[in-house]
Amino acid sequence: MISIRKIGVIGRTYRNLNRYRQILAVLFKYGFDDIVELLKIEQYIEIGLQVISRNRGERVERLSRAVRVRMAVEELGPTFIKMGQILSTRPDLVPVDFIRELAKLQDKVPAFSFADVRRIIHEETGRPADDLFDQLDPEPLASASIGQVHRARLKDGEDVAVKVQRPGIRKLVEVDLEIMLHLATLAERHIEELAHHRPVKIVEEFARTIEKEMDYTLEATSMERVARSFLLDETVYIPKVYREAATERVLTTEFVDGIKVSLLDRLDENGYDRQLITRRGADILLTQIFEHGFFHADPHPVNLFVLPNNVICLLDFGMMGTVDRNTREAFVELVDAVVRRDEPRTTQVMLKLTLWDEEPDLRLLGKDVADFLGEHLYKSLRDIQIGKLLHHLLELAAQHGLRIPPEIFLMMKAISTVEGVGLMLDPDFDMIAHAEPFIRQVKLSRFSPERLSSDAVSIFAQYMDFVQEFPKDLLEITRTIRQKKFTFMLDLKSMESMLSTHDQISNRISFSIIIAALIIGSALIVISKTPPLFYGISLIGIIGFLAAALMGIWLLVAIVKKGRL
Repeated sequence: MISIRKIGVIGRTYRNLNRYRQILAVLFKYGFDDIVELLKIEQYIEIGLQVISRNRGERVERLSRAVRVRMAVEELGPTFIKMGQILSTRPDLVPVDFIRELAKLQDKVPAFSFADVRRIIHEETGRPADDLFDQLDPEPLASASIGQVHRARLKDGEDVAVKVQRPGIRKLVEVDLEIMLHLATLAERHIEELAHHRPVKIVEEFARTIEKEMDYTLEATSMERVARSFLLDETVYIPKVYREAATERVLTTEFVDGIKVSLLDRLDENGYDRQLITRRGADILLTQIFEHGFFHADPHPVNLFVLPNNVICLLDFGMMGTVDRNTREAFVELVDAVVRRDEPRTTQVMLKLTLWDEEPDLRLLGKDVADFLGEHLYKSLRDIQIGKLLHHLLELAAQHGLRIPPEIFLMMKAISTVEGVGLMLDPDFDMIAHAEPFIRQVKLSRFSPERLSSDAVSIFAQYMDFVQEFPKDLLEITRTIRQKKFTFMLDLKSMESMLSTHDQISNRISFSIIIAALIIGSALIVISKTPPLFYGISLIGIIGFLAAALMGIWLLVAIVKKGRL
């Protein structure tokens, strides 16, 4: 289990300070020294920031902030790369321009030693690699930030792929997460613009996500779940999981010798039907989303192989998406409203699907939705790419402070990716037309007898719960009132502003009364010629008049500054 500890006594250990220094050096290198200084790090960490080189080339200065973030993340290593990749799927946490850059991150790092591979297999399974495998290839098939894959053969002759987690990766992730959390906490405390993006929540979300990704038993379970869903479908193939050699850090699956979907020449040479592959690939994803509610969230060409008879094989189930029935139906409503150019309904469903801190200006949002539909929809549906359409819709939502929930964005990203693969295989592929039967089925299913009876039973059950619980709740409220523990809280949006205005008014009135009192008092003192006298005039009275004049000028300036006399 990965633990995140706040930088304190633990954080002052050498491993954290040394890593902290590396991170700060990279931030300075890519032009983020202004942020580092605003964080006031030296108050918390005994580290000489002045010794860190601030040299950077002129080329970096000319790059956008999002590009520099991506370059810094690449240099900071596996944990930060993985965080960047995960955040590229979270428009509810990260601005749209940063999402585009983070999506470019490549998860490729040097392979670790074969001796470590054998050691980890032994530690995890309790058996030496030679007892499990008849053959284990020392050269990895692929190497990534979390682990690497080796081809092997079981004792019964089955060819398998063995994914082994990188040694020491958990400790490295823990150290980096501790530092990330500390920096995020300082950012929320000292930098108002960054606090708006809730950096502490971002780190905590990332910690939960990477914890799941580093547990290979969860990936094994996902593979088996998807395989069961397509058990009777001969157009899709999911590799078998070998549970006897599957643990948190080791995953053994069937080795599949297919052709990557991106190798178009090889597909053509072997006589595969590219149009059929495109249709089947789209069917697989749309079935997962709209029927199963559990889908492969990264259907990248690297993770799609083609087998004989144009069968599609899915690989790498580390990132999965889950979407419930209500969300699926709302998403279908959105797509349907957009395609039908229904501006009011599109605006309404967008609000239903998104999250926000403050309700947007509905008039302005409706106008921008109308402009969006006018820009994209007044042309042949065949010419519309649903991926571009959804991403422009995402940008529109961000402009109005609306945040797309992660499950919706993963769905949009998966559909966009499959559409891109489909257009690569078949330039005439029309994703909207292909998705139309799935959309129609979701809409019709809401009115099926089974669904209506299920909803009726659910509503009746909720009503019965209310009837049973209401008397208890009423008695509890009565008991609380009798014991004088009842507290009534009124939270009005503009209350704080109104109270501030009232304070300002009362202060001005009080100030005016004091000025008037000074003038009247000073006049009485001058008339009575109270000593000491200055040219026959009371000096105390003169001082009182001067004080009243200064206070009057001060009050007048304050009123003029506010723009209201």
